[in-house]
Amino acid sequence: MDLRKFLFFIPFFVVCSASAQQEFTVNGVLYKLNTSDRISQAVITDQKSNVVMMSDELGGFNIKVSKGDTLLINKAGFMPQKTVVAGAGDLLVYLTPGKQLAEVTIKEKSDKQEMADVVNTYRSKGLYFDGKPSAWAAINSPLTALHELFGRDAINERHFIKFTKDEAEGAEIDRRYTRQLVKRVTALSDDDVTKFMQQYRPSYEDMKQWNDYDLINHIKRYLVYFNKHKDDVAPQLDIGN
Repeated sequence: MDLRKFLFFIPFFVVCSASAQQEFTVNGVLYKLNTSDRISQAVITDQKSNVVMMSDELGGFNIKVSKGDTLLINKAGFMPQKTVVAGAGDLLVYLTPGKQLAEVTIKEKSDKQEMADVVNTYRSKGLYFDGKPSAWAAINSPLTALHELFGRDAINERHFIKFTKDEAEGAEIDRRYTRQLVKRVTALSDDDVTKFMQQYRPSYEDMKQWNDYDLINHIKRYLVYFNKHKDDVAPQLDIGN
């Protein structure tokens, strides 16, 4: 092949190569294997670009990919699943359950039952307003109201109710703000993931307002600051959007 023919084909190869690497957004839905149950809060990682997304409450997700990219899907209680992007069509991915899901569910039910049993114990001692009687109760049953306000059992119940509220809110944060998610988004070492999660743990109020995209952006936003100051003992700062 002479030089002129070679130069003629160069643009053709460049165009073909660029076309092959063209990015597009693929949509997908995650299901539990052999069921119509959709899987939320799963972490989807493009292993080539390291782009990370999370499935929504209906199991749906969208992620920017190129043809031939491999997506790795991780979800606590399920086996990791890989799927190759063949084109721009929608993806239906079925995850195989693992043993952890049943164990976590049993533990959650056990914890809730234990808390309910303690509250019922206070009820058996004549406490019906969680240590905070209403104005109506104070007027109609002043002795009961005084007992609810100042009795030792009432004070203990108020402390327990606050404890259970804090525990429930913490569990809700932990359900979504997971070590697995932070590690996937940040690619930090195990020690740095621990430090990052402690320093930039979202509040319960934030988590109530945020969707999964907001949570991932929160992690990415603070990652920039963390990488510059991870050796400092610094308080959590608001570094803006």
